[in-house]
Amino acid sequence: MSSAEAMPPSPPERSVSRDSQDSMDDYWSEMRNIEEDCQGGQEEMIERGSMDEAELEEAWLHEAGLSTLVSGAPTDSPTEALLSTLTRSQAAMVKKRLDNYTQTLRKRNKQPIRHVRDVFSTPDTSVSKRLDLSCQLGCRYQSLVLEDPLVSECQLEPDILSFEVPYSEGVTAHRKGRDCRDCQKIRKGDRDLPTFQIVKPKQGLTRVYDLSSDDMKKIGCICLIELTTFYDALGIELKRNRFVRGRVRETGIFGVPLNTLLENDQKKFPGSKIPLVFKKLLSKLEQTGLQTEGILRVPGSASRVKHLRQELDTKFYDGSFDWEQVRHNDAAGLLKMFIRELPHPLLTLQHLPAFTAAQKISSPKHQLQALHLLVLLLPEVNRDTLKALLEFLRKVVAFEEKNRMSLWNVSMIVAPNLFTWRGKSSRQEEMQGAAGAAHLVRLLIMHQDLLWTVPCFLISHVRKMNEMAMSKKTPSSEKTKRKLLRRRTTDREKEKSEVTDLREGVIRVQAPLHAKVSMAIQLDGETRARDVIARFDFENGHKCYLFEVGGNIGERCLDPDALLLEVYRVNPHCEWLLKSRTT
Repeated sequence: MSSAEAMPPSPPERSVSRDSQDSMDDYWSEMRNIEEDCQGGQEEMIERGSMDEAELEEAWLHEAGLSTLVSGAPTDSPTEALLSTLTRSQAAMVKKRLDNYTQTLRKRNKQPIRHVRDVFSTPDTSVSKRLDLSCQLGCRYQSLVLEDPLVSECQLEPDILSFEVPYSEGVTAHRKGRDCRDCQKIRKGDRDLPTFQIVKPKQGLTRVYDLSSDDMKKIGCICLIELTTFYDALGIELKRNRFVRGRVRETGIFGVPLNTLLENDQKKFPGSKIPLVFKKLLSKLEQTGLQTEGILRVPGSASRVKHLRQELDTKFYDGSFDWEQVRHNDAAGLLKMFIRELPHPLLTLQHLPAFTAAQKISSPKHQLQALHLLVLLLPEVNRDTLKALLEFLRKVVAFEEKNRMSLWNVSMIVAPNLFTWRGKSSRQEEMQGAAGAAHLVRLLIMHQDLLWTVPCFLISHVRKMNEMAMSKKTPSSEKTKRKLLRRRTTDREKEKSEVTDLREGVIRVQAPLHAKVSMAIQLDGETRARDVIARFDFENGHKCYLFEVGGNIGERCLDPDALLLEVYRVNPHCEWLLKSRTT
């Protein structure tokens, strides 16, 4: 989130300070600058290669955490746990991808091979039956969803965004061939973006940095399945690109992968989330350029920017680079150049086609839902870097009255820099295709706070996966069995105590950093996380947060507005821990 002190009042959502033709001129001017940069450099690029259907499906299943379905190895507990949590639509999508993989492989080999599902000889554990069971359970889930007047498609207001129900279940009208209310409300050529009201869950909002890394990996697997199901319901094919590996730079600044830059930075500054040079460029622009007319639009001298680029490459890490010589237009040019020259696009080569395909969705609400899932799929460094960029762009738009850069202007300039990169040639048709991405960039800027939120339905998947994984754990030796038996006895005693506490509405909060190491707190229907935190007085203004730890979640930092009784009901065996956070 942007710091409050750095942000003026919210930007005008529908302000257009220049007409459409001027904005298009901005776009084509930006594309000409990109073309000139590409012609000026002959650096080796990473190319993309097309994938045949079998490779496409195998890559999809691998990224979805279902690689054992195609490897021939016995299905492991994580795979079974994931399959058991799917809705009917999601399970049908996995079955479709798996069947397509098998059929394509048979055609390619031109000889009979064992069907992937034949690998599992025991009928009760076959992939087919597990997927069929998931479909049946999902069918029941879907019928419950559609009967709920709060989330029913015919009752849901178009400006309401709920995190309780999978997005793919909210587009059933498309799947059944009916007209969608959200799509009907869109007027062609209307540049005004709707506003959305988020229904805050009783368990509180969860940000991407509130969950443990293991749980976020599970979120990524579920997100891919959900995104594919969502696109399929909307009639959009989800395509992927494949890397044709080439050499990339490992030193310097420009043309170096984000991961490499961050690893180098973390050696000197542990805890860094985005490349330091990117952070410095944004800081320079915020200090000197936010109120400058035409910031981002008016380019700096090409020769000067080229010279500064070379100096940054050689002098940034030894601390000898002189930032005082960098003008705001120079910094804007260097920022855009940094993004374009990444060997792997900021939006990732794998998911960039899915970002582009979101242009085909007619409803801004469905577009925003697609972008939400895609952002959650990004690697952490890409997501954090995108977050920093969008926060800066929101600040630019907030100063529109002085810098004459509206939301539309900014989006038209940023779009080609996000959707073209040095591994992709800037052919004319590709430039024209990128123009439609300006609308997506507007959505990203305007609704960016939503993008870092993990929907409740995804967290519910993770809880079920963790519960299933725990129930599948088996001891491997007699010693382990005895140890596990003792632990279960202890757990039973603890459960009895917890049941007593539950009847009394009492939880025990651990606070290692406080003088009171623990405190028993009685809950009622109105007790929120902030109320519990307020019970502990921390010296020197030390800020702490309440976490639910263990049970059916790895770790989750609770929203101050989370109703604790609701959290207790979904995770009765968790521990309650008050501590500071690392991010």
